[in-house]
Amino acid sequence: MISIAMFNNKGGVGKTTLTCNLAAYFSNEFRKRVLVVDCDPQCNATQLIMGEEFATEFYWNNQFAPPVTSIRDILQPIEDGDSQISFDIRPIISSKNRFNVDLIPGHPGFSIVEDRLGAAWHELLGGDIGGIRKNNWNTDFCKKLEDKYDIIFFDLGPSLGSINRSVLVGCNYFITPMGTDIFSILGVKNIADWITRWAELYENSISLSEQRNPGRLANYNINQTPKITNGYIGYTMQQYITKAKQGIRRPTSAYEKIITSVPNVINESLGSFFANGIDINNAKLGDVPHLYSLIPLAQSVASPILNLKNADGLVGAQFKQRENYNELISSISNRILSNLGGAI
Repeated sequence: MISIAMFNNKGGVGKTTLTCNLAAYFSNEFRKRVLVVDCDPQCNATQLIMGEEFATEFYWNNQFAPPVTSIRDILQPIEDGDSQISFDIRPIISSKNRFNVDLIPGHPGFSIVEDRLGAAWHELLGGDIGGIRKNNWNTDFCKKLEDKYDIIFFDLGPSLGSINRSVLVGCNYFITPMGTDIFSILGVKNIADWITRWAELYENSISLSEQRNPGRLANYNINQTPKITNGYIGYTMQQYITKAKQGIRRPTSAYEKIITSVPNVINESLGSFFANGIDINNAKLGDVPHLYSLIPLAQSVASPILNLKNADGLVGAQFKQRENYNELISSISNRILSNLGGAI
């Protein structure tokens, strides 16, 4: 099993839409056992996969059959001061949604655990085993599920905080969906500086703990080095901003400057994190055009864009947009598989 974090410090880049549709493609076309974990307190992935009615049942009425555990439920012991997660992990099963993926729903209250994980980071810096274990909650989580799934997609919010850091500690790989704006580029630079800084501190803390407590960490699921420091598998670019010139639609000059600069920025900022066999020539996974009315339509019926039908309200030019998106997701998915080098 492998785990992939979908992450950028810049919001509004189509990350959740891409994550959920990739997950659906891996499940339906590649026949992989897929789990999506919604680690964003805004719960956008949960709403996209399950729809608004589920949100009312689950978050307001606290009901869903069969019972499922949210990401907050799984981390409740850490929120209460323990050093490990709850292993009572009950996802929403794939037959309950049109994406055909299992889902650990997000929870608005998940942000409350941020303080606990922040305090645990300070404990980790002192070589404290409890702090190290809390920051490896996702290592524990993935280990628990390694025989049940082929791939787990983690949908992260744009924060550079303790929640996302702890998710990344336990992930094998990460992808950065990007928009065609200067803030997406700055977001990538922020990610690079942030990961570099805390990964070094993490490794130093592991060494410190081993010196003080030889062999003790071997009793737990602890990553000696965050795997994502050698696990960057690429980026996507969202939205062509085009204008017509002599009947041909071309990118605006501002857009051209951005897309021209991105490979250099990626290489300079995240090149040291490339997974084996990846360089700037195969790091670009694909361009994601503006999908206009397809996204709100897909959200309203809780469906992958690939599966939208007449009965969902698909009309006119939307059929062609759906077909183009199908080709796009197929291309991105195959490039991800290639960059994984046969890992799944």
